[in-house]
Amino acid sequence: MEHVAVRILTFNCARELVKPEVFARHIFDTLPPSLPPEILIISLQEIAPIAYSFLGGSFLIPYFDRVRHSVNIAAASFDNASYYNINTSNVGMTAISAFVRQDKTQDIRWIESAGVGVGVYGMGNKGAVALRLGYAVGDEELELSIIAGHLAPMENALSRRNEDWANICRGLVFTPVSEGVVRSLTAQRRSPTDVGDDNAPLLRKATDNSTAPSSGLFNPRSHIILAGDLNYRTSRIKPSPTDYHLFPQPCKDQTNPRHYLNLLKEDQLLREMKAQRTCHGLGEAPIDFPPTYKYSDKQRAVAEKDDGLMWDWAKHRWPSWCDRILYTDLPFWMKAADSSASIKAHGYTALPLMSTSDHRPVALSLSIPAKAIPTPDSDLSGDDVRLSPPFELDEDWRSKRAAARRKELVIGTFAYLGLTWEGSSILLASVIGILGGWWAISILLEVS
Repeated sequence: MEHVAVRILTFNCARELVKPEVFARHIFDTLPPSLPPEILIISLQEIAPIAYSFLGGSFLIPYFDRVRHSVNIAAASFDNASYYNINTSNVGMTAISAFVRQDKTQDIRWIESAGVGVGVYGMGNKGAVALRLGYAVGDEELELSIIAGHLAPMENALSRRNEDWANICRGLVFTPVSEGVVRSLTAQRRSPTDVGDDNAPLLRKATDNSTAPSSGLFNPRSHIILAGDLNYRTSRIKPSPTDYHLFPQPCKDQTNPRHYLNLLKEDQLLREMKAQRTCHGLGEAPIDFPPTYKYSDKQRAVAEKDDGLMWDWAKHRWPSWCDRILYTDLPFWMKAADSSASIKAHGYTALPLMSTSDHRPVALSLSIPAKAIPTPDSDLSGDDVRLSPPFELDEDWRSKRAAARRKELVIGTFAYLGLTWEGSSILLASVIGILGGWWAISILLEVS
């Protein structure tokens, strides 16, 4: 059976601009040079400082441009391959960027987007942003729902992380992306003779999002992928000053107490998923890489030069696998129809540490059968989350997101004026202008 190759990467940017010349080296790590994937998804957390993230728009262009440039550089590792950024979206500090191989842009039939904040008052300092793609496979459409997520931090916030996931499930409601926007993106990769050809059904017809049809995360015909800083830890309490001596270090002997797999036994996410308290219906490829968080400033300073013989951890946080990529298996009704169909996971790994972040990026490649998930019978029942979602959609999702967005703009404006040099310059100039105007008016009044 033919497959569609999907590459997913998640990275907590720590509010810093990525370094394209460094980031690009590792985007396609573990992939053979002859196999460029059709689809590349990059999930980003803490994409930029809170002022720029909350204000959005042009403030985020430099951050997203660095990511796009990284992909362009990375694509050069393949012969005659290039990628086109079909969509980039964010909710506050969490973003998702989708790329399609240039020769496959015609196969993107439609795009839907969704977003929800789960931070303070529903704002986007934590939350999720998602894309749903319709990808042509022959006469059918492969449907992919990809979520970039960032859940509550700290060791003792386990229940909050579970609640964040629940609120993401309730608040992620997909609506069509503007047809004109996606059509124009696609047209730029078509030959000049094809640009005016409207016969091909590139996208579903999209209208005003306030009246457009919408659906939740758990769609019976959709593959679901979750990638992000899920923040699940390896302890419910902070480490004591002496615990640092127990932190993992590189060693081949798995019986060594300091081998990282011993710490994996305490992973909160694996335990909570098994108990069906979070990430319902999702699975994960086996973890055989070290914790991805939290590396010390000293380790970050030599990240791009160090040979990795030792790990220097931040002493006030337990090393943990915060950065994860999860996905749904094929539904049982599809397996029943074709027992040979399966999703194959390749190269699930942590990428090298970069000096701009205390997280290591994580990447996964999936080979998904090039066949649409069939529509289940209306009377079909089972424990697949696509048939039986764990949470109901929040009917007020739109008004809640709009209210949170207004708060983000207020917080973003104050943060911009108080925490950025350009904002502080504007504020100082405004104060000087007001005082100067008051002084001039006072002089005129005295003269008169």
